[in-house]
Amino acid sequence: MTAFVALLRAVNVGGTGKLPMSELKAMCEALGFDGVRTYIASGNVVFTGRKSEAAVKAALEKRLAAYAGKPVGVLVRSAAEMALVAADNPFPKAAPNRTMAVFLDRAPPKDTLAGVRGQKDEEIRLGRREIYIHYGDGMAKSKLVIAAAKTGTARNMNTVAVLARMAAEL
Repeated sequence: MTAFVALLRAVNVGGTGKLPMSELKAMCEALGFDGVRTYIASGNVVFTGRKSEAAVKAALEKRLAAYAGKPVGVLVRSAAEMALVAADNPFPKAAPNRTMAVFLDRAPPKDTLAGVRGQKDEEIRLGRREIYIHYGDGMAKSKLVIAAAKTGTARNMNTVAVLARMAAEL
C-alpha cells in the first residue's frame, strides 16, 4: 500500500467550497482508503491505498464533484514525494509561514518565471511539480501573479512538514 497526501483546491478558503473535514474523511474511507486523517480545515488528507496517484486523484475528484455540485481540484503526492517537497525547500532559513509550495499536476513550464507579474520582494524557485515562493513581507500585501500557479494549490512550509510527517507515519 502507498501512503498519499491529497490537497484540495479552494476548500474552506474565503467562504467558498465548504467541506467539513469529517465529510472528507468519510468520502476517503468510502473510496476504500485506509488510515485516513485530515489536517486543519483547508482540505488536507493523508491515507493509504492500493490505487495509483492518477486513480486516487480521479476517484477523489469524482466524489468531490458529486458532493459539491461542481469540480473540486485535487493534487496528490505520495508520502515520499511530500517529504521531498519539504526537503527541497529552497528557502530553508526563511520563515516557514511565509514560504509556500504551490502544488501542480505536472512540472511548471520552463517559461514560468518569465510570465511573473507584480513581483516585489518575493523570491520564486521552481521544483519538480511545485513552485516555491518566499513572501518576504508576507502574502497579505503581495500583488504577485504567477499564471502557472492558477491550476495548483498552495500550502505553507509548516503545513507541508506536518503532512509529510503524517504520511510517513502511515
